[in-house]
Amino acid sequence: MIPAKERLIVALDVDSKKEAERLLDALKGLVKIFKIGAQPFTAFGPKIVDIAHKKGGKVFLDLKYHDIPDTVARAGREATRLGVFMFNVHSLGGMEMMRKCYEASCETAEKEGIQRPKILAVTLLTSITLEALQNEIGIKSKSMEDEVKRLASMASDAGLDGVVSSPQEITAVREVCSRDFLIVTPGVRPAGAQMDDQKRISVPKEAIKAGADYIVIGRPIIKADDPAKAAEEIIKEMEDI
Repeated sequence: MIPAKERLIVALDVDSKKEAERLLDALKGLVKIFKIGAQPFTAFGPKIVDIAHKKGGKVFLDLKYHDIPDTVARAGREATRLGVFMFNVHSLGGMEMMRKCYEASCETAEKEGIQRPKILAVTLLTSITLEALQNEIGIKSKSMEDEVKRLASMASDAGLDGVVSSPQEITAVREVCSRDFLIVTPGVRPAGAQMDDQKRISVPKEAIKAGADYIVIGRPIIKADDPAKAAEEIIKEMEDI
């Protein structure tokens, strides 16, 4: 079983390298994994990954690759060379895209003698509602759960290690994928925290009880007056399950 301290992924959504370093120092020894998404990576490039590694953190590179298979495979090679703990692709890119990315990462890791990152597929963003899925995106699944199960099964068949999925679809993923198939869950908020732009959310304890392996939390920790205390309270909640 993954210890509670290692289940928490803190989203390092910051505007400066100085702020990133401050948070990494404040959370050192308490939080093991930090998510680096599109905003900080676009602002600072691979250097932000190096900063996290030098401060002792593992990195979840959350760039949600979604392009033609060859392009995503090449991106997967570079993510592997960065030494990140995990990275993700969009499942809606299709089976061939996911499979080629997985194969490229495996080949690079073996050839260069480095560890292969865990590769996850994003199912549906936590900001998406059923109405938006059906009327804006044009996917006519009867429920979010049905669509997430379809996408998770496809990711598993492509060889990926797991999915990024909302708290509301954890049980659905577990119905169609093995227990060792990882579920990383964003859209988690401590009790009393603001929803922000998330639509399908849960509290940490309920997400873990439902079967999530990791939870991702950003603003409730990084915007807190005392980030370490906020993280400690969340970890304690997960330990009390």
